[in-house]
Amino acid sequence: TGSFVLPGAHGVQSASSASSTKMASGQQWVLVEMVQAFYEAPAYHLILEGILILWIIRLLFSKTYKLQERSDLTEKEKEELIEEWQPEPLVPTVSKDHPSLNYDVVSGPPSHKIIVNGKECINFASFNFLGLLDNERVKQKALASLKKYGVGTCGPRGFYGTFDVHLELEERLAKFMRTEEAIIYSYGFATIASAIPAYSKRGDIIFVDEAACFSIQKGLQASRSLIKYFKHNDMEDLERLLKEQELEDQKNPRKARVTRKFIVVEGLYMNTSDLCPLPELVKLKYKYKVRIFMEESMSFGVLGEHGRGVTEHFGVSIDDIDLISANMENAVASIGGFCCGRSFVIDHQRLSGQGYCFSASLPPMLAAAAIEALNIMEEDPGIFTILRGRSIFTPSLKVVGEVFAPALHLQLEQSTGSRESDIRTLRGVIDYCLERQIALTQARYLDKEERFLPPPSIRVVVTVEQTEEDIEKASSCIREAAISVHQRSQDRSLVTDTASNRQPFS
Repeated sequence: TGSFVLPGAHGVQSASSASSTKMASGQQWVLVEMVQAFYEAPAYHLILEGILILWIIRLLFSKTYKLQERSDLTEKEKEELIEEWQPEPLVPTVSKDHPSLNYDVVSGPPSHKIIVNGKECINFASFNFLGLLDNERVKQKALASLKKYGVGTCGPRGFYGTFDVHLELEERLAKFMRTEEAIIYSYGFATIASAIPAYSKRGDIIFVDEAACFSIQKGLQASRSLIKYFKHNDMEDLERLLKEQELEDQKNPRKARVTRKFIVVEGLYMNTSDLCPLPELVKLKYKYKVRIFMEESMSFGVLGEHGRGVTEHFGVSIDDIDLISANMENAVASIGGFCCGRSFVIDHQRLSGQGYCFSASLPPMLAAAAIEALNIMEEDPGIFTILRGRSIFTPSLKVVGEVFAPALHLQLEQSTGSRESDIRTLRGVIDYCLERQIALTQARYLDKEERFLPPPSIRVVVTVEQTEEDIEKASSCIREAAISVHQRSQDRSLVTDTASNRQPFS
């Protein structure tokens, strides 16, 4: 028998031995390359790699934590330590004399006459600009709605909280303001505070007036955008910031294309009672391609021939303003707020306005009251001229604001040098007037929260219900109060100086 050999067997064996040789030579070549690279590498590179390798080895073999060394205590010692320990206060201690803890209690409607601490006074404190709070027509509409719908809504707009009266109010507001659409909120403060973060997000830029009210500040905070403040009503300072941003955008055009830029202002400023320069703002808007948001809580139902606010006052097209917001708690004498503008802008808030999406909707009776208030405003536009004709004259105090503003600020001509002392002095003026049946209020701020804290002031509100005699009486009373309080302050200072300079008998 001869040996049997498969065809091609020798070829396979020779091929496998050749591949083995190639693999061995390849491995040797890689090793040589590694050694050569090691010798050619810079010294700092080798040192850095060595440190990293040692650090990894240390992490692998070290313990993940160490038990804290402590001495064992007896039960008695533990109890003594527990008794001695005092937790830090949850909030700072506040004096019982703090103004926020001492209220002037109102009983009855805060209309033309108001009962404060049991005493009837002429009301110069409530934002009832058009006198609609106690209007019989408004009350009857609210009462009829109360009987039909009940007290509240118990649900946000997206969860069976949208009533037919809400849709009617939004339609009426849009028609009154001559915009495409309006949206209502159940809380005035939350209106602009929800609208700003609905559009401006992280990475966007907002240019804001330093005198912006607290609700705007909360909206800025919620937006997490880059905030750039300009000096109050200083258009040169605003343009300087816009030019600087334009130069930054030229350096990074790709980022600039996706960065939204906004200007946020008030029509009539709450903290200063003066107007924004709207025509100049509109010019800057188109020159630097930014959007304008305007808060009009103090000017809606006040300025303009028909009470439409600052746009009507200046004759500026409302389409030039991207978003207008206002509360319904001043001129309309209801609760809540609204935003108005183009439909595609307003509809976005129905999906991302936090106060709209997550708060129970406006009680139907307050929506019905607001609709009737709009009816009265449309029927009698002369009411706005009457309101703008009201003014307070007090030469003993510094008057801050436009003469036609419905809420002015009275400040001390010269500060005492201490904010607390200024507040006490102004409170003395308020108490003096209250005793003589004139109700005033002090402007209140969260001192540690305000971005730019305004000086202490008395806020004086004029309404269409006040007569010339009421205003003259209030002006005279404020003047007397300022002189009296100033004289008492000087007497106290004289007594203090005399006591400090008195020498003992030898």
